[in-house]
Amino acid sequence: MKNARMLLIVVWVTGVGHLALGDDLSDRKKEQQQKRNQLHSAVQKICPVSGERLGEHGKPVKVAVGKDKEEIFLCCKACLKQKIDPKHWATMHANIAKAQRICPVMKKPLPKKSQWTIVQGQIVYVCCPPCIKKIAAAPQAYLPKVDELYTASLQPKNSRQ
Repeated sequence: MKNARMLLIVVWVTGVGHLALGDDLSDRKKEQQQKRNQLHSAVQKICPVSGERLGEHGKPVKVAVGKDKEEIFLCCKACLKQKIDPKHWATMHANIAKAQRICPVMKKPLPKKSQWTIVQGQIVYVCCPPCIKKIAAAPQAYLPKVDELYTASLQPKNSRQ
C-alpha cells in the first residue's frame, strides 16, 4: 500500500511538473515570437500602405499577404482596409534587403538585384536561385542567420566592429 501511494504521488508530481514546464515553454515561445516581430518590424521600418514609420500609430499590426503568406507589418488597423502602395512596398523591401545585406547560404554580400523568397512567412534575400532551394530545404538552418543579420544591422555602426 505504501509503495502504491508513493508511486501515485510520483506520477502526480511528474504530471504536474510537465504541465508547468509546458506552460513555461509556451510562454517562452510567445516571448521569442514577440522579440522576433519587434526585430522584423524594426527592419521593415515603414508601412507598405501609408509609408509611415512603424510604431508612430501604436503597435504595428502583423499581417500575411499574397499567395506565399508573406508576413509584414502595417502601421495601424486602419491600413488593413487600404491597398498596398507599390512605392512603399519597394521601399519596405529595400529596407529589408539592406538590413540583411548578406546571403545566409553563401555568406556573400547580396548583389544589387538580389532575388528573394518567402520562407515560413519571412522574406529572405539570396544571391542566386540555388540558394532559394537550399533555404527551402532547411529553413531552420537559415532563418536564425537572417535574424542575426537583422540584429547586427540595427546596432550602432561603431559597435559592429
